Amino acid sequence: VQLVESGGGTAQPGGSLRLSCAVSGFTFSSNFMTWVRQAPGKGPEWVSTINTGGDSTYYADSVKGRFTISRDNAKNTLYLQMNSLKPEDTALYYCARGYLGDYWGQGTQVTVSS
Repeated sequence: VQLVESGGGTAQPGGSLRLSCAVSGFTFSSNFMTWVRQAPGKGPEWVSTINTGGDSTYYADSVKGRFTISRDNAKNTLYLQMNSLKPEDTALYYCARGYLGDYWGQGTQVTVSS
C-alpha cells in the first residue's frame, strides 16, 4: 500500500493550494478516503472524508466552505482544493485510507504566511 501526497507549499492568507494523493497497492475505488492534518505541537486533526463514488463528502467545521475534497477513481488520485487559506491552516497534510485511516502517506507541508 502506498499513498503519496504532493502539492504542498507556501501560500499567503487568502490564497489557494491544491493537494494531490496518488495511491497504489489497493483498490482505490472501493475505499473511503480521508485528509488529516497535524499542526506543529498539536495532535492530528481530521479534515475531510469522501465516499467511494465521490458523491458524499464530509468536512471539519474549521474548513467547511473553504476546502473541497474530490477523487478521480480512474487515476487512483485523491485531491484537496484549499481556498481562502488562513495561517491556522499551516500543518502537515496527510491522506489516509478509509474513514479511520489505516494507512497514511508521508505528508505534504502547507504553510500559510504573509
